[in-house]
Amino acid sequence: MIRTVMLVSLVLGTAACAMAVYDPEPVTPQQWQERQDRIARETAERDRLCAITRPEDPRHDQLCNSLPKDRP
Repeated sequence: MIRTVMLVSLVLGTAACAMAVYDPEPVTPQQWQERQDRIARETAERDRLCAITRPEDPRHDQLCNSLPKDRP
């Protein structure tokens, strides 16, 4: 009984690690453009949140540390 439980937990544990957790690469030009647009929107939103967050806010480091140093 214990062997069965151990075997099942081992199988379920390795199956969870084996699943792909990434976005597939775009194939068509439209998919590439949508990807680029999504990245631009995410970057603009992060820039906006960084600009309006006070330096003493704990989220400020999280939002602004991912920005390149040459940006304001």
